Amino acid sequence: MSTQRNWAGNVAYAARAHHRPSSVDELRELVIGSDRIRAVGSGHSFNRIGDTTGDLVTLAGLPATVRLDEARRVVQVPAAMRYGDLATWLHERGYALANLASLPHISVAGAVATGTHGSGVAVGNLATAVAGLELVTAAGELITVDRTATEYAGMVVSLGALGIVTRVTLDVVPTFEVRQYVHLDLPREALDAALSSAYSVSVFTDWRSTRGTQVWRKQLADQPAPPADWLGTTAADRPWHPVPGMPVVNCTEQLGVPGPWHERLPHFRLGFTPSNGDELQSEYHLPRAAAGAALAALDEVAHLIAPVLLTSELRTVAADQLWLSPQYDRDSLAVHFTWIADTSAVLPVVAEVERALAPFAPRPHWGKVFTMPTETIAATYPRWADFAALVTRLDPGGKFRTEEFDRLFPR
Repeated sequence: MSTQRNWAGNVAYAARAHHRPSSVDELRELVIGSDRIRAVGSGHSFNRIGDTTGDLVTLAGLPATVRLDEARRVVQVPAAMRYGDLATWLHERGYALANLASLPHISVAGAVATGTHGSGVAVGNLATAVAGLELVTAAGELITVDRTATEYAGMVVSLGALGIVTRVTLDVVPTFEVRQYVHLDLPREALDAALSSAYSVSVFTDWRSTRGTQVWRKQLADQPAPPADWLGTTAADRPWHPVPGMPVVNCTEQLGVPGPWHERLPHFRLGFTPSNGDELQSEYHLPRAAAGAALAALDEVAHLIAPVLLTSELRTVAADQLWLSPQYDRDSLAVHFTWIADTSAVLPVVAEVERALAPFAPRPHWGKVFTMPTETIAATYPRWADFAALVTRLDPGGKFRTEEFDRLFPR
């Protein structure tokens, strides 16, 4: 068996066998016959939360049927479907998702399970659009759950620990158009106004000063264009890439050209590789009300961050009630770091970032690099114990557990 790795190449999967079932019944048989099993999506996690020493399953071979229910305003999709492919399918039929992540290349089930998100003060993470799940349990049963289920809020952002999700039902909205503008050199004191200024906003920084190097404003197409000196910035007169030196052809269209939601809300185009994956990523979710103080605390370690950084991104995500969502019960500021691909150089800096953010109860992105101890993370999640109990009830034998998951939720 050849070694298989994640998207970034920093994780070599330890699975004893790799499987690609072509039907749900075949998947059920695999689950029944395995003592340790996990599903892998697009491989865009940067840690071992989804790695297993047992059987690793890709769901890309399952039937790819997409079902749109216009009366209920939902769409049911295969778990392995990429958001970019789903978005194109929906747009052609006059529908959209409320938001997308920066990469359209990621799988629906994987993004949902880790609480992955886009940006927007009024928009929740991708998991908040989930209206229902179909999954195979540890006993090999195929079950469906929706928002009426008692423990539904604990089953959406699940880290893959409750079963193998085969299909996901998502809320849809009418399709819409977006214009994307990039502005340069944002003063720190204008950050909150910038993040609140459009449907979706990302602020990039290099931590070499307190200013934002780039602001990506994704506004509804019928809104007026911002002035060239908006909030003390300079309007970009050419396309930009978030990582200096990377080809801008990979990025979604800018300069205010209107286009469909799915060709503007992500930062990168579906048909292009956004980068070579030669990087590591970390991200921390903080109460939005603490943004100013938290960023000031990071300024104290900026001299450590900058030398190992490719880019850093600030985004907002609306609060929700999903138990393991990084935005559980609080509007959040997401502070993202794209690091150089040097684990030994990056991990000490990650630890310093976490130390600086500790007073603000940070919640790390489940699929990225972090070093925070379990008890520290658990203290920020009011429903942590409820989720642990749910895992024990649905998977008493630990079939879907992994070494990294066991570190977070020891038995």
